[in-house]
Amino acid sequence: MKGSQLVGMEYEPLFDYYSDRKGRAFRVVADDYVKDDSGTGIVHQAPGFGEDDFRVCTAQDIVTGEGDLPVPVDPSGRFTIDVRDYAGQYIKDADKQIQKDLKAKGRLIRQSQLSHSYPFCYRSDTPLIYKAVPGWFVRVSNIVDKLTKNNNETYWVPDFVKEKRFHNWLEGARDWNISRNRYWGTPIPLWVSDDYEEIVAVGSVEELRELSGCEELTDIHRDKIDHITIPSKMGKGDLKRVPEVFDCWFESGSMPYAQQHYPFENKAKFESTFPADFIAEGVDQTRGWFYTLMVLSTHLFDKPPFQNVIVNGLVLAEDGKKMSKRLKNYPDPAIVMNVYGADVLRLYLINSPAVRADTLRFREEGVKDLVAKVFLPWYNAYRFFFSQIALLQKEHNRTFAYDPNMKLKADQNVMDLWILASTQSLIQTVRKEMAAYRLYTVTPQLLKLIDSLTNWYVRFNRKRLKGENGSEEAVQALNVLFEVLFTLTKLMGSMIQASFTPFIVETMYQNLRKCLPPSEEDTRSIHFLPFPDVKEEYFNVDIERAVSRMQTVIDLGRFIRDQKTLPLKTPCRELVIINPDPQYLADVQSLERYIIEELNVRTVTVTSEEDRYGVKYKLIPDQKVLGVKLKKDAQKVRAALPSVSQQDIKSFVQTGKIEIAGFQLSEEDVQVARFFEDGTSSYHAHFTKEVLVILDTALDQGLIHEGMAREIINRVQRLRKKALLQATDEVLYYYKLLNDPEDELRGVFASQQSFLEKSLKQRMASVEDRKADAKVIVEEEQKGRGGANALILVSGGKLDLPVVIGVPVIVTNM
Repeated sequence: MKGSQLVGMEYEPLFDYYSDRKGRAFRVVADDYVKDDSGTGIVHQAPGFGEDDFRVCTAQDIVTGEGDLPVPVDPSGRFTIDVRDYAGQYIKDADKQIQKDLKAKGRLIRQSQLSHSYPFCYRSDTPLIYKAVPGWFVRVSNIVDKLTKNNNETYWVPDFVKEKRFHNWLEGARDWNISRNRYWGTPIPLWVSDDYEEIVAVGSVEELRELSGCEELTDIHRDKIDHITIPSKMGKGDLKRVPEVFDCWFESGSMPYAQQHYPFENKAKFESTFPADFIAEGVDQTRGWFYTLMVLSTHLFDKPPFQNVIVNGLVLAEDGKKMSKRLKNYPDPAIVMNVYGADVLRLYLINSPAVRADTLRFREEGVKDLVAKVFLPWYNAYRFFFSQIALLQKEHNRTFAYDPNMKLKADQNVMDLWILASTQSLIQTVRKEMAAYRLYTVTPQLLKLIDSLTNWYVRFNRKRLKGENGSEEAVQALNVLFEVLFTLTKLMGSMIQASFTPFIVETMYQNLRKCLPPSEEDTRSIHFLPFPDVKEEYFNVDIERAVSRMQTVIDLGRFIRDQKTLPLKTPCRELVIINPDPQYLADVQSLERYIIEELNVRTVTVTSEEDRYGVKYKLIPDQKVLGVKLKKDAQKVRAALPSVSQQDIKSFVQTGKIEIAGFQLSEEDVQVARFFEDGTSSYHAHFTKEVLVILDTALDQGLIHEGMAREIINRVQRLRKKALLQATDEVLYYYKLLNDPEDELRGVFASQQSFLEKSLKQRMASVEDRKADAKVIVEEEQKGRGGANALILVSGGKLDLPVVIGVPVIVTNM
């Protein structure tokens, strides 16, 4: 017999308790939560002791769920008088007697034990009972349409939380139990008669005093009000307060009103600020705070309680588990902040998946990486600026003062134009994205500008900033550097948008402001300043495009050097840049000198002659797009890609369409990449979908010696830093050969003397030429290719205290 054939049949219950419910109860019903893969396929329903049981019985009109639930178990887990034969017995203790009685009545067919999971109290380690208890409810099921309507009027980041998770929860919203059976909490202000037929909801302390005649109340916790009674208006004696207290989420959902003591005070203030412009909470609050806020505001005002919300994800331990004091699976936050700083931790979290409702596995190593990759380069650029304005004062007798109305010249340095344009693009992006509450798109752009400033602009303009091209060029470059540093502090610290790193920018600003001209603004703190406005005149799309392409070429060249373990200090003979687009070639050619300097190559060849260099084409599939589009057939396309002819790929470049394995594909499905087969030549290549770069890695003696000379210069600079010397300190450089068996080091110092002198701004002499009474600052042995030598730094005059503005350094006597 099928289960469906049993539906509707009535049966005789095992015990005659609740026999008065025959007709509605004690009949067979069906539901799809019952499975045939375990048990008998027949499940007894106890609506007072199970969620599915309650759902099925209310749906089948066996119970209404409002006052008619059979719950024959008291708060101590003992049977009530409704189960007369076992009244007063603990339910688990009664199991054996129940089995004996069933057997005696001939109603026990089979007796056995089954092992299955069962919930236990984590405190007492005793079995838990899922049991319905009486409570006070806020009706929600009748306002579901209003809830979903109000939700549609709100803006969420990310939007899927609103459209999926929260919307689905609202659609299935059930009546909300707002009462809890505990002592401490906010008392529910209901006074009732013994039979609950008369109920008075008290709306204020004043109303309670009027109804009860009690004295003045200053504390409304249970111990201060539970003794207060209200005379019945229906002749039912004294009304007493119900024993329950509010669910704390009712209080959280009441926050917009309670914080203003509305409606008793601040009525105008509340009405002018409700709904809230913006709130933020964790993704777990879709069933908590977000929900209770929405239910109460919909009931009270038929409007949403907020307009915009950012939903953050959960921060987990590195092992993916919840952070636990017992497991100690997370670092002490106080120690993390003491070691790395609050700003670093703050930016780490803002730049994590947590700000887009995803989970974050907290890694202390990630915080540490942010210091090395972002904060130290940024801070070094800031320190470098102050060291260069000190150098400007010393060598050119000019005091730097920032010009906020700087006019760009026709022959302005291209990197000036680029970093200024990039800064304006960032301001525009931050304004747009912050207006849309998308923190996760803003932070990467802020970090990108810091990278652009430290690893590109300052790196490419050191000579200009140091005044090697004259004081006018130096002032111009310093003004640009100040503009970007100052803008960054405002972007990272302005309270008007969001303070990403409030402490470090305040420290920087207090020194930067000394270079600012007089202003009517309150300049005491970075947090008092307005968010920066976009300077339209600084936008330059062509420059941004050209520099972006130059950066791609340089990154490809660096990759080849890394692959061939060829240090940047060792020059290479030629770099070939191949692209069929004339505009692309013109862009990189206009910045050729930067490519030559950064990749340390003698010549750069820019060409579209792909055949001359043996350039070939291949197609790279977009695995995700193809998978969605072709499903199982995507594998056929992938397998056919290597056999597509060069001519067909070139035709695809022109038309944007190609047929592979019988499927019509577009540029969304596959991308074209150019490549070069290195073979056994000294030419090695790397590519992106736009450009192919080939580097000649063959070295001769001259190239090797220049590379060694560059290494010597680098070690001199590191030794200066180690000795705490400043750019303005007058220092003489000497070398001493310690181990040079093949005279290679001697040859480097001889052949590269002019190069060393130009780079170090003075001749580097042998220690034999040093004066006998010279004051040695520091001496250090250096080992490297060709042998070993010592570098000696000697005082050449006045030594300034090594103090960068705002960055004190302790000096020892030398």
